[in-house]
Amino acid sequence: MRTPRKDKGEILAVVENMLGANRVKLRCMDGIVRMGRIPGSMKKKTWIREGDIVIAVPWDFQDTKADVIWKYTRPQVNWLERKGFLKSK
Repeated sequence: MRTPRKDKGEILAVVENMLGANRVKLRCMDGIVRMGRIPGSMKKKTWIREGDIVIAVPWDFQDTKADVIWKYTRPQVNWLERKGFLKSK
């Protein structure tokens, strides 16, 4: 199971809106709303929708933007909630 690595700056985020052109609006667990970019390596393989839980890496030179590097499936989200990574709704 992939968890966010703090040493690499990875944080959990919820996809709020799909903005088009491989961009999404993310509500990160640190309380900041960022514009996320879906890189080309994920674009064709992974289908991302509103409400999905993802791992994002904020840009070091522009904190309001981030790259999406991982998307969790429903069973993985349940595991994260049980282990305390996510607060249940």
